Amino acid sequence: MNRPFQLFRPIFFMLGLGAALVAPLVLSGEVRAQERNCGPGTLCIDLNPRNFKPMPVAVLDFGGDPQGVQVSEIITANLKRSGVFDPIDKSRFPERGIGFDSTPNFATWNSVGVQAIIAGRVVRDGTRLAVEYRLWDVSAAKQVIGQKHAIDQANWRRLAHLASDAVYERMTGETGFFDTRIVFVDETGPKEKRKKRLAIIDQDGANFRAISSGNELLITPRFSPRGDRVAFMALEDGGKANVQVLDLSSGRRSVVGNANVASFSPRFAPNGSQIAMSIEAGGNANIVLADLGSGATRPLTSSGAIDTAPSFSPDGTQIAFESDRGGGQQLYVMGADGSGARRISFGEGRYSTPVWSPKGDFIAFTRQKGGAFAIGVMKPDGSGERILTEGYHNEGPTWAPNGRYIMFFRDAGAGPKLFMVDVTGRVDVPIPTPAFASDPAWSPLLSAK
Repeated sequence: MNRPFQLFRPIFFMLGLGAALVAPLVLSGEVRAQERNCGPGTLCIDLNPRNFKPMPVAVLDFGGDPQGVQVSEIITANLKRSGVFDPIDKSRFPERGIGFDSTPNFATWNSVGVQAIIAGRVVRDGTRLAVEYRLWDVSAAKQVIGQKHAIDQANWRRLAHLASDAVYERMTGETGFFDTRIVFVDETGPKEKRKKRLAIIDQDGANFRAISSGNELLITPRFSPRGDRVAFMALEDGGKANVQVLDLSSGRRSVVGNANVASFSPRFAPNGSQIAMSIEAGGNANIVLADLGSGATRPLTSSGAIDTAPSFSPDGTQIAFESDRGGGQQLYVMGADGSGARRISFGEGRYSTPVWSPKGDFIAFTRQKGGAFAIGVMKPDGSGERILTEGYHNEGPTWAPNGRYIMFFRDAGAGPKLFMVDVTGRVDVPIPTPAFASDPAWSPLLSAK
């Protein structure tokens, strides 16, 4: 592989492949997160056993506003897709028409193997919609969650995501991930002349919205820590590349650093005021830290190699990156000031696209070995490497804000599509998009803003 092509390998590779307010209100019952250790008689889900089985639950049709049934259907789909819950089919419900204020006949639900029941209703709350919901423990015959969320009518689907997050958190002891969005590259048209634009969807594929025209090539989108901005690389017709930032509320775009220097592979620092990215210089690529306020850049690496794909640790003290400084494409970790770089990948094949988990416990990566592309994780010191999914082509991992799920894109030949796996490898599900899709990036929880 010649040096110029190797430098822009990530760019050419992807080219070829193609405000709402949340108002929680405790009604009754326990609303704190369940402790991780599931003791006897406690309604919770231990995510760790090797013989793990999803918990059988029943999501009843929500009453009240006509959109209530739609909200309950979205909750059902969310919980099912997580791989943690097994919502039973309505045909197996032993009771029908249970109102929000009614108490289920727990014995009948227990007889069909249901361990938890989710009931609710959607009501008008002035100019907004509100969802009220309850989580019932069938075995203990008691309510364990009772909450209410209100939101503007245009964003009514978030009611379902907020309720899903509350149930997931209560049952697993981990933060939910449903009230989030994905920014990605939307790809349409024939393979040899594919049109690409940046777009945003909810984590379940709904509410598609394009955020660029498609008349220019914008790739590698990355959310800011608050989810209010997106960094990306813009590639002009003449081959010039530079990193830019889009403010999602105003639509304003700005170039990061020196517009006359080729830059690519951006990633926000946890403080949101800096971006680590690669710049081209003399046939090499090195990583710099750019200040978004002053525009000043500071070099972090200065090797005669290709250093790219930087990703910060959650505390901002370290950066994972990929480099061919050792003769092959491998993963390294260095201090956030560029000091103490050390190699962490030593398996067979080429390693790329490292992304640090929000928990700080793992680094996700892409591994290419022979003709197979795999998504895997390893600890920050390189130990504990595990492959989560492998196939003809998998690329571009991005973490959910709870650090348990990873989204990526897979291309089986026709074109790339989005998929989601969990850190155990048990979950491997598609994420629907209107067309082909690549290079996803997961937002933080919207409710955490």
